[in-house]
Amino acid sequence: MSELTLRNPINLVVLDMAGTTVADGGLVERAFAAAARRMGVEPETMLGHVRATMGESKISVFRHLFGDEEKARQANTAFEEAYGELVGAGHIAPVPGAREAVERMRDEGRTVVLSTGFARPTQDAILDALGWRDLVGLTLCPADAGGRGRPWPDMVLAAFLRTRAVDGMDQVAVVGDTAYDMLSGVRSGARAVAGVLTGAHDRERLERHGATHVIGSVAELPGLLGRLDRAVPPVRI
Repeated sequence: MSELTLRNPINLVVLDMAGTTVADGGLVERAFAAAARRMGVEPETMLGHVRATMGESKISVFRHLFGDEEKARQANTAFEEAYGELVGAGHIAPVPGAREAVERMRDEGRTVVLSTGFARPTQDAILDALGWRDLVGLTLCPADAGGRGRPWPDMVLAAFLRTRAVDGMDQVAVVGDTAYDMLSGVRSGARAVAGVLTGAHDRERLERHGATHVIGSVAELPGLLGRLDRAVPPVRI
């Protein structure tokens, strides 16, 4: 047998939105608080769980909090409406360097997918507010992956199947700011699961939940992927 360095570049990147590519200034908590009030519940009784489960599908969070499907759906609708109103009022912006990072990765031949735990109308409102409708070829929410969001791997796997950009999960990177993003990436089998420090959770929590790398922000991602591409070990053939 001989040794040959076979380079499998990471050519599919699944990026989270709020906290990773989108800076929303704590709008998630504000929208949860508004939803709680509309449901006649004091927000303080919910926010601990909300913070602990940042990145999870929002309807799943409400199912846990209310234990009743109808109430969960009502609360989720109230949350989406409140978040959409805040987005429409101009309370979000790109994480510095996010658009440039996505454009650089695209120029390098990588396929970039934006994913979120929000429902489709809210995701679309964010994309419209940022002028990002044409930034990537595919955006995913839990409904696009059979209804299961993070921490399940379904959205990552949906990106793999729908883009057909790569041959295997060893060519996939998952990037996010929460523990649930990390769990989703790990469970999908992605080669790189990168945490960013611009959102909900700190380095210790990201690493504890499976981050293979932690970077300051998504602006550093193209450089990380370039290093990973060059670090593929020799394969015996």
